Amino acid sequence: MGIQDFTIYDIIQRNALIYRDKPAWFEASIEQFFTFSQIKKRVDNLANAISQKGISKGDRIGIVGKNSIEYFVAYGAAAALGAIAVPINQRLSAKEAAYNLNDTQPGIIFAEHKSQNWLNKLIKLLPSEVAIYNLRRQKGRLPDLLSSSEEVKNFEPENICTGETFVIFHTAAVSGHPKGAMLSHANCTSCNLQIMHGLNLTEKDVHLNLLPIFHLFGFGATLSAFHTGALTVNMDKFDPAKAVDLIENKRVTFFFNFAPILKSILSAKSAAGAKLKSLRAVIGLDTPETIEKYHKQTTGTFYTVYGQTETSLMVTLGNYKDCPGAAGRPLVLTTLALLDEKDQPLPANQKGEIAIKGPLVFQGYWDLKKDTGNAIRNGWHHTGDLGCIDNHGYLWYHGRMLKKELIKPGGENVYPIEVENVIIEHPGIDQVVVFGVPDPKWKEAVKAVCTLKQNATLSSQELISFVAKRIASYKKPQYVEFIRDFPKTDEGKIDREQVKKLYARSEGNRM
Repeated sequence: MGIQDFTIYDIIQRNALIYRDKPAWFEASIEQFFTFSQIKKRVDNLANAISQKGISKGDRIGIVGKNSIEYFVAYGAAAALGAIAVPINQRLSAKEAAYNLNDTQPGIIFAEHKSQNWLNKLIKLLPSEVAIYNLRRQKGRLPDLLSSSEEVKNFEPENICTGETFVIFHTAAVSGHPKGAMLSHANCTSCNLQIMHGLNLTEKDVHLNLLPIFHLFGFGATLSAFHTGALTVNMDKFDPAKAVDLIENKRVTFFFNFAPILKSILSAKSAAGAKLKSLRAVIGLDTPETIEKYHKQTTGTFYTVYGQTETSLMVTLGNYKDCPGAAGRPLVLTTLALLDEKDQPLPANQKGEIAIKGPLVFQGYWDLKKDTGNAIRNGWHHTGDLGCIDNHGYLWYHGRMLKKELIKPGGENVYPIEVENVIIEHPGIDQVVVFGVPDPKWKEAVKAVCTLKQNATLSSQELISFVAKRIASYKKPQYVEFIRDFPKTDEGKIDREQVKKLYARSEGNRM
């Protein structure tokens, strides 16, 4: 560690020193507070135990489970050792989770089974020599490293440079397989500073953690709150009535949101007769109807954002009231431009590819040099998203480039090709095109337009169930439409753009 380095573990050390017995975390499931000094002690103890198992700087640590103090401590222990955390989306199928773990080859995995059957499937798909431990103290077949770790009084962290990789988040599968985006300590601390500055966070704030911290959005929100010295109120499972109760009783001031979270909280608020007076900020994505309802029913502000995993979360932020429909303006550590096909910056109000420079740009994709080179070139990170900047500096998002089409149901990332690859495995399907359509609940939903093989019969529900058994449930089509034939290009290929225009309605079977 150099004299100018500052890592995630440095945040933990700093806060334990200056905030000490101030509550840093409230675990709602067990109604228990944890102070900044207690969290550091837990991090030190776990890091020491992990190092005794042979894990050292640069090794990967897999983490599978729901939000918990143990999950956050596992992140901290990785930071202390200079190891690389690999959080796994617990909503994935066992096969999908195993792919991400085998891709990064962790030396140790902390797991919390959502079901014993799921965990058994996962273990069978991993190398036999990988050590797997309970993430949380619970009964089960996994050994418990957390409770058996010895207390250390003078833990010495590894020497780590700010630019070294701290965490790998797997992005959705644009080419059929997920890619591991590597974020450094500097990426994460820069993200913290942008959020802290953009939202004017202080140690008096209270963050309600509703989003999973295996996602960058939930992780970034939680880490920035911790960095600030604020209290995080953690939910391991979202429940709108419980969320309203926590906002009221713990004086929550902000939370990060994906549809339909805010809508369900507002409904629970009305049912409980709550006021949510403490809530000053909700940050994320939602429908205009829900945002306007939130503004009418509370004194808080909704902030719109733009960002992606490769930019360490968000690079723009804006008060929705100031410019409805826009994604905000670039934050203090972001250089943003719209580029033409020759990577030349475009003037205001012209649509081009959104490109980013600055300390939030990721380190690259794990073990994928070609993909990294395609994303980071000519001095810019190319997001694959289209947009324009108006005369007041607001970013207007215009969707993904065709070759990088993305669907975001409820904040999750789904690339059409990974759904299409599963659907085409069905013996009755001849051809399929998957894309996103507007949805009243999730803001955007997955739709599959299909043609059947000769003499084949298949219902929408049968196809949806077929997909749900093979990949994460949130990736299954919400709408299915069967047609006789697809429009074709002059080359005889399916005209995807024409398919989207013809069948863009939210019609077909709705789950």
